[in-house]
Amino acid sequence: MAMLVTSLANGYYAKPLAGKSSSISLSKSSRRISLNVPRAQATPINPSIRKEEPKVVDNVPVAELSKPLTAYCRCWRSGTFPLCDGSHVKHNKETGDNVGPLLLKK
Repeated sequence: MAMLVTSLANGYYAKPLAGKSSSISLSKSSRRISLNVPRAQATPINPSIRKEEPKVVDNVPVAELSKPLTAYCRCWRSGTFPLCDGSHVKHNKETGDNVGPLLLKK
């Protein structure tokens, strides 16, 4: 991605190619550059912790919280990171993983 940002800063613009390809087309004036960008594979992020449980969720009581319950992401896929937005559900279905949020309770 750093190469794309540098190229964009030098006057290139990026647009995805049609279809489900992982290619990106960069254009500037009459020159055209195509790059094949590998897509990330969904892999489990919890290789060994409490694998007998359907979802690993820990509760931590904290006396000084503004909300009664706050969920923190542990799958690194949340759109509201560091807060959990439920993205672990899709991740767990795709990979067979069992990661869940960290719940802080007042």
